[in-house]
Amino acid sequence: MTAPTPSEKTACDENCNSCASAQPHSAPTGLPPKAKIDVRHVVLVLSGKGGVGKSTVSVNLAFALANHGKKVGLLDLDFHGPNIPKMLGIEDQRPAVLANAIEPVHVTGNLSVISMAFLLPDTSSPVVWRGPMKMVAIQQFLSEVNWGALDYLVVDLPPGTGDEALSIAQLAPNVRGAVIVTTPQDVAVMDAIKAAKFVEKLDLPVIGVIENMSGMICPHCGDLINLFSAGGGKKAAEDLGVPYLGAIPLDPEMVKAGDEGRPYILRHAASPTWKAVDSVMENLVAHIEADSE
Repeated sequence: MTAPTPSEKTACDENCNSCASAQPHSAPTGLPPKAKIDVRHVVLVLSGKGGVGKSTVSVNLAFALANHGKKVGLLDLDFHGPNIPKMLGIEDQRPAVLANAIEPVHVTGNLSVISMAFLLPDTSSPVVWRGPMKMVAIQQFLSEVNWGALDYLVVDLPPGTGDEALSIAQLAPNVRGAVIVTTPQDVAVMDAIKAAKFVEKLDLPVIGVIENMSGMICPHCGDLINLFSAGGGKKAAEDLGVPYLGAIPLDPEMVKAGDEGRPYILRHAASPTWKAVDSVMENLVAHIEADSE
């Protein structure tokens, strides 16, 4: 390539400030703007692996918060396995669109839900998306949904440390941190620690660790059976230096409630398992409120 001849050069008008060659050229930097949503506390619910009951914990925590008078939104961001509507018995409902805003599905006067499951033709339809499409959907679920004024937005995330967690951490305002759900055995705890380290890399606090499926009371003899060992969640919290929010026993009735779409509290408000869920919720709120002061 040869240099341009003098006749090919653009004449200089001696106005250096307007010259294109004098202007800085750089790629756009920074994170996308936060979504406009009126919420005091956003709580992410993560697990390092599947099968630890993360969605069950999300549903029951959200219901417990709503039962204590909090205005709660439950956002199901498990695009590839959206089970929240099934667990709440609202899988046949569809969000309405009013005044250019999506109306969430209202479970109670205090609890509203948005999930990809509401938008699929049927429950067997797969979602085959790459990361950018997920980020657009998350933006819409935050900014284009008429959540109203919320005390808590509980976000149920898919297992692992992928796009959904990264995007919600960037886009949602007032993210107070993440709750890590694990079962007691070493394999689950190992992955839970990875999830906690991931949260720290996002510059978010780990609100605490919940040990789910922590023993089961035998319905015949009344003895405690540690099906998945015991104490792994508490030890993980101690090793990480984060709060231990409590343990939730394994209860076949909770499994049945999720399959039937009837929140556990509606039939078992006096059970030891529900009291454990309520205790975990109270510990969660205490830590969030203390850190927000």
